[in-house]
Amino acid sequence: MNKASILLVYTGGTIGMKADPVDGTLRPFDFGEILREVPELSKFAVRLDTYTFDPLIDSSDVEPSLWQAIAELIRERYDHYDGFVILHGTDTMAYTASALSFMLENLSKPVILTGSQLPIGTLRTDGKENLISAVEIAAAKDGEGDALVPEVAIYFNAKLLRGNRATKVSADNFSAFRSPNCPPLAEAGIHIRYNREHILRPSGRGAALAIHTALDTRVSILKIHPGMTPQLARTVLCSPETRAVILETYGSGNAPGKAWFLDIVREACTAGKILVNVTQCLEGTVNMDLYANGKAMECAGVVNGFDGTTEGTLAKLFYLMGRSRDNEWVKSMLGKDLRGEISK
Repeated sequence: MNKASILLVYTGGTIGMKADPVDGTLRPFDFGEILREVPELSKFAVRLDTYTFDPLIDSSDVEPSLWQAIAELIRERYDHYDGFVILHGTDTMAYTASALSFMLENLSKPVILTGSQLPIGTLRTDGKENLISAVEIAAAKDGEGDALVPEVAIYFNAKLLRGNRATKVSADNFSAFRSPNCPPLAEAGIHIRYNREHILRPSGRGAALAIHTALDTRVSILKIHPGMTPQLARTVLCSPETRAVILETYGSGNAPGKAWFLDIVREACTAGKILVNVTQCLEGTVNMDLYANGKAMECAGVVNGFDGTTEGTLAKLFYLMGRSRDNEWVKSMLGKDLRGEISK
């Protein structure tokens, strides 16, 4: 059998660091020498090429321009590789994975994001296992030669999570990511066990990859909290610079039932703003028919975000708004499951 070919893309982040032998500071190493740092990779029947972004980008500095550059890179190299592994800082990894899931349409090859909590050059690093398993998953095929996981996903600490369902939950533990409302796509133990019934497949076999790099980022996020003032709510919900707002609400989609708050919500919706309701809870879904306060928001024009993450909903808005200026069309599409981002 021919070797699988994987493109390893380093954007920046902790995983690509090692200690300088002179002063001990952490510095990026040359990913062209990845087999020297992780010799275990040479044991796979995989041809591994590398691409390093220049300059490297700290995770906290990630902007949509990086997502566009990654999508363009994948389009340029798509026919030359069986899969892609993207090394990325953890702080915004879920945002990048969510965005790429919408930007890459008709994806039939794995795009696996991974990173680490400790640099790959340290003794107790989690980076080696994350990288090795991510490469193995990106190269995995079924009996017909098709990719086992033709999705954008995050591999971290023995779990493969759908990219637009993952969220970072820990700054200290190796289990940095969770996907509370969607089962893992795979779990790594002695063997990698693929949960094939949960893995998405391209709708049309042989359909060409299409990328969507037009993103409209005029989205704000308002986290509902006790003591929120009318001035704050109006500034966020009614700003002329904002086209859409994600409301992070309590429980199953609740927010204050006070007249001033609902008046501002109605004012924003009447002005044509797109308001989307997602829950602050890690697990569960929005149900605006359950309580009076949630129903009042629904009647005012707020759109149900169901069990989507904030990261996934933000990326979905960027993508949909980039495709159309028609806010009513965007609202109608928010309720549809496009890339496995919500349970419908």
